[in-house]
Amino acid sequence: MFATPAFAQAAGGAGGAAAFTQFAPLILIFAIMYFLLIRPQQKKAKEHRAMVDALRRGDAVVTQGGIFGKVTNVKDNGELEVEIAAGVKIRMMKSAIATVVSKTEPAAANAN
Repeated sequence: MFATPAFAQAAGGAGGAAAFTQFAPLILIFAIMYFLLIRPQQKKAKEHRAMVDALRRGDAVVTQGGIFGKVTNVKDNGELEVEIAAGVKIRMMKSAIATVVSKTEPAAANAN
């Protein structure tokens, strides 16, 4: 009526291949998530970091809050001073810049 322990045990020879086939879908899902989500997000963050590091005085920028302004001072501690209207300057973090609307040319390029 009941199965004896000898009949209830699985065959021992196919254990390694069975374990791989069980984990294959999980590995496949992780690979898809990496290429569709993680990698593009890291690439975009790297591009934003490069853009923020290249900011200099005179660049026209848009903040993450949607404010247009012109960079008047770049400090070493990650701060910017942005003029948003005539005589109105605000201090903000470099990371709060969403996009650079127009870049100023280096002084050496204007000399020619």
